[in-house]
Amino acid sequence: MGRLIVRMNVSLDGFVDHDRMTTGPELFRHWIAAVRGVAGGFYGRCVYDLMRYWDEDRPEWSADQRAFAEAWRGQRKWVASRTLAAPGPDATLAADGVAAARRLKAELDGDIAVSGPTLAQSLAEAGLVDGYHLYLHPVALGHGRPFFAGPRPPLRLLAHDGVGDGVVRLAYATA
Repeated sequence: MGRLIVRMNVSLDGFVDHDRMTTGPELFRHWIAAVRGVAGGFYGRCVYDLMRYWDEDRPEWSADQRAFAEAWRGQRKWVASRTLAAPGPDATLAADGVAAARRLKAELDGDIAVSGPTLAQSLAEAGLVDGYHLYLHPVALGHGRPFFAGPRPPLRLLAHDGVGDGVVRLAYATA
């Protein structure tokens, strides 16, 4: 049975803004391993659109960037969207996000990484999220899309560790 784990970068004041938080070399290598280690990725439309950057090689990429692109391309992906006509390579459209999440949990073994605060909120409201991995960055944004946009679920701390560049990973299970 699959487990839905929300994995996202978050500021000290609880906001998600992928354009305003940097990923240094150590955290970037951590993300390579994280993408390789999941049964698949379930993306909200906005995060998926950002991640499409990794679909095509670029000559200026470093070895780590190429490794991440390879991991991204090899990952099974689902995109929750009612407006996307067709996803890119290696991705499946999941217009019925909550129903698709239920199917994925039943059909897959292992962790399914969830990315996107709106998607995470809808899955949490449906009681489908099994855990959260918050990558806490040492910045305060003051505004933006909150990581927890809906009711706060009861959580149980499983682990915490530094992953470079002042970033701390907090791993929680839903209680």
